[in-house]
Amino acid sequence: MINTLIIYPVLLPLAAAILMMLFLKNIKIQKALGLIASIAVTVLSFYMISIISSQGILVYHLGDWAPPYGIVFVADMFSALMVAFSSIVALACLVFSFKTIGEGMEKHFYYVFYQLLLVGVYGSFLTGDLFNMFVFFEIMLLSSFVMIVLGGKPGQLRETFKYVVINILSSVLFLAALAMLYGVLGTLNMADAAMKVAEVENQGIITLIGMMFFIVFGLKASVFPLYFWLPNSYFQPPAVISALFGGILTKVGVYALIRVFTLIFIHDAGYTHNIILIVAGLTMAIGILGPVCQMDFKRILVYHIISQVGYMIMGLGLFTVFAVAGAIYHLIHNIIVKSCLILISGVTEKITGTTDLTKMGGLLGKFPVVGWSFFIAGLALAGVPPLSGFISKFILIRGGLEIEHYIISAVALAVGVLTLFSMMKIFIYAFWGQEKEIPKEHQGYNYKALLPPIIPMIALAILLGVGAEWLLVHVFTAAEQLMNPEIYINAVIVKE
Repeated sequence: MINTLIIYPVLLPLAAAILMMLFLKNIKIQKALGLIASIAVTVLSFYMISIISSQGILVYHLGDWAPPYGIVFVADMFSALMVAFSSIVALACLVFSFKTIGEGMEKHFYYVFYQLLLVGVYGSFLTGDLFNMFVFFEIMLLSSFVMIVLGGKPGQLRETFKYVVINILSSVLFLAALAMLYGVLGTLNMADAAMKVAEVENQGIITLIGMMFFIVFGLKASVFPLYFWLPNSYFQPPAVISALFGGILTKVGVYALIRVFTLIFIHDAGYTHNIILIVAGLTMAIGILGPVCQMDFKRILVYHIISQVGYMIMGLGLFTVFAVAGAIYHLIHNIIVKSCLILISGVTEKITGTTDLTKMGGLLGKFPVVGWSFFIAGLALAGVPPLSGFISKFILIRGGLEIEHYIISAVALAVGVLTLFSMMKIFIYAFWGQEKEIPKEHQGYNYKALLPPIIPMIALAILLGVGAEWLLVHVFTAAEQLMNPEIYINAVIVKE
């Protein structure tokens, strides 16, 4: 049955992690298992997109228990796109890990927890039940706790402690919100909850619960003012882990926000979505200040995670098909480009031994592929045409102007200009100008071995700009499905 395809993005990395534990002393086999699983998920997820495009939403009821009583996995166009493009980044980061992560971390179950983290990510995208989303969030977070501390440097240990505490508090609030929602509706199946929420007499309690979920998912997505934990936590680990976390983990929080605030908590959009829009503007505006002020290659890129999340929830706050489509496109674009940029910072760190821009310079002469790769990806992040970021920002700003939200549109434009400024600052300091001496211990580093996972993502940043039509069709399909909850509800709830 074709619907069983939905569970394989979860089962494949889980199976790989279990098999890796049988070969803990054989790193080559662990690498091979991870590579096979990652390639399989990527191929499978794009196949799922083609099926959903022709046949509609895919639903799989575990044990043939019909919702709301059983566990259900749902793949609509939105979740399938998220799995597909996240799997590309997961594959790229895995290949980058082979050359950079180091034997010490490999021996401490790095590849096992890498696959378990992906179980949590893909499960969060595909579950149709809020409690199971909590379970997958916990799998993802527990794996990230281990990955962020591997290496044991003092800075990592300090920031891991903060990261763990913040996420424990978030999980407690998540459970409280689930308990309240279940107490009011008697269900945690998202489609069933979407049906029953309109029947509740006291809609104020639904709004309260919705805002609790906004805090939970907003903390994981790092929106204003809940982003304070992210910059140092994502800066401390090796570049490949920062790229994986910055490219995918925050997007799981954004995905959850878009899912619940287009499906369940839509009864008072004039209140809830206006708050989301205000938070989006503040996230963009405050988030961009860090990159403008910093003089560290990697730290600038980590701070940019925050401002870019603002664009994504801007589309949700505007709450039109056009704007939501822009949010989804920006999600996809940022998953690819943000991870690519952080990986490039990892390459330059291997070459120079530093991420301090004041100690770098003139790299373009000896390392032109690295320099021009950063240049293209930086322009894409800033939204310069004809690259991927231009398409998503054009859709979002046009969506804001169409419904006369001029202030948020102006903020989005201004943040784009400041993003370009910070990208050019990195390019000028690191790659342009007079060449600075590279420390002897880093001279002759075989940086070319790190380029294979980066070049395809640069190509994607270009393709998603100049050849956007293919993806735009699917993105607008996803937005239309999200903005018409009946499509999701009718696909999931079996009516005998």
